Amino acid sequence: MSPSRSTDRKKDRSGLPRVPKALYEQELLRMQGELVQMQEWVRTTGARLAVIFEGRDAAGKGGAIQRVAQYLNPRVCRIVALPAPTERERTQWYFQRYVEHLPSAGQIVLFDRSWYNRAGVENVMGFCTPAEYSRFMRQCPIFENLLVEDGILLRKYWFSVSDVEQERRFRERMGNPLKQWKLSPMDLESITRWDDYSRAKDAMLVHTDTDTSPWFVVEAEEKRRARLNMIHHLLSSVPWTPSPARDLVLPARPRAKGYRRPPREVARSVPDHAATLTS
Repeated sequence: MSPSRSTDRKKDRSGLPRVPKALYEQELLRMQGELVQMQEWVRTTGARLAVIFEGRDAAGKGGAIQRVAQYLNPRVCRIVALPAPTERERTQWYFQRYVEHLPSAGQIVLFDRSWYNRAGVENVMGFCTPAEYSRFMRQCPIFENLLVEDGILLRKYWFSVSDVEQERRFRERMGNPLKQWKLSPMDLESITRWDDYSRAKDAMLVHTDTDTSPWFVVEAEEKRRARLNMIHHLLSSVPWTPSPARDLVLPARPRAKGYRRPPREVARSVPDHAATLTS
C-alpha cells in the first residue's frame, strides 16, 4: 500500500460512531427548515449562491445535494449536472458552458460536479491534453475570483471517502437494481486508479484552494454525519437572515354558481392499481 493511500484511509476513517437515525432525521429536518429560510433570503435580496459538490465516485455528493434541495423551490434552487461536452462545446473556452448555468439574482445553483472535471476525471483519464490541464489550473483561480468579485457567493465542498468505503458502496450498488444506473465503466475503473485520482486531488487543492475561493473538505465515510456537517457549514457560511413569516389568510370559498362537473366516465382515468393490492 502506498503511503498516500494509507494516509487518506486513516484520515477518512475517523472511527466516530454512526449518527443515530432518529437524531439524524430530527437535525436534518431542522436544518432543512433553515435552508428554506435561507432560500427566501436569497430570493428577496437578489443574492446569487453557487455551491460546488466534488469528490470521488460514490463519496455521497448526490445524496447531500438531494437533502439540500428536498424542500426548496425548484424555481429558486436548480441542480446542474452537465453531461459530457458536445463536439461544439469542446471547441469553446473551457468555462464557457458553465457560465450560462451560474445563478442570476435570487437563485441558488447546486453543481453536481462542475468545471473541476478537468482537474479530476479529464486529467486522470486522458480526456484533455497536458496543455489544457495546465491552462485550467492557471485560469481557474482567476475565473473564480471574478465570480466572487462580481458578488456571487461561491462554496466548494470536497467529499472525502476511503478506498475501502468506496469499494463497499460500489459493491452495494452492483447488487441493487435500483442503484446500478449510478455505476459507469469510469466509476469502476476509478478503483484501479485510486492513487492517480489522489494525486490529481492534491494538485487541484494546491492550485485552487485560495482565500477568495476556498475548498471545504467533508469527511464522508459516514453519510449521515457528512450531510449534517456539510449543510450546517453552508448555513453558517452564508450571511442570510430569517425573513418575517408571511401572514397568509385562506380566502372564503364563494358560493357555487351552477357549475356541474362532467361525468367521470367521459375522462380517461388511470386504472385503480391500488385496489388490487392486498394488505
